[in-house]
Amino acid sequence: MNTLGFALLGYLLGSIPFAVVTSRLFGLADPRSYGSGNPGATNVLRSGNKLAALLTLLGDAAKGWLAVFLAQQFGGQPQDLAFAGFAAFFGHLHPLFLNFKGGKGVATAAGVLFGFSPWLGLAAMAVWLATIGFFRISSLGSIATAITAPLLALALLDSADMVTAVFCIALLLFWRHSENLQRIRAGTEPRIGEKKGAE
Repeated sequence: MNTLGFALLGYLLGSIPFAVVTSRLFGLADPRSYGSGNPGATNVLRSGNKLAALLTLLGDAAKGWLAVFLAQQFGGQPQDLAFAGFAAFFGHLHPLFLNFKGGKGVATAAGVLFGFSPWLGLAAMAVWLATIGFFRISSLGSIATAITAPLLALALLDSADMVTAVFCIALLLFWRHSENLQRIRAGTEPRIGEKKGAE
């Protein structure tokens, strides 16, 4: 496979809407019909079904990791892995199967980082957990991770292509959380455990 083929594979994997699939399996409402309308694990959690939310989180992360893993298994070079990973993340944001209206991509981004390097994934997860543990604001954890991920990638990755992919993912993550950032500044962003509001 060439770089375009790996990118297409990554995009198709990223387009799988685990939030919608999991909700249907559990007989829940479409996550696009309540809360933030975001087809992601955070919104599925608002249904009250923690198992469905967990499976959504794991599925969204796994598809990002799998895109990179498959590219590697099929003999892809670092450039191919970078494109596959970014395409999977982009596929979650703009999925083919949901009329190109997807989620924010936090879990999928985490999966891609783990695919690039387990140490990078663990470092990014540590930032996310530390932030939400202290502030109890999920979106702030995502924003903090988006800011630090490129710096972590520079320190832990040898491939300039992968570092560039992480930088692009971080930019899109930050952009997708622009409304959350405004609410954080206004003091109206909900904290973990609150049912009111939307990420």
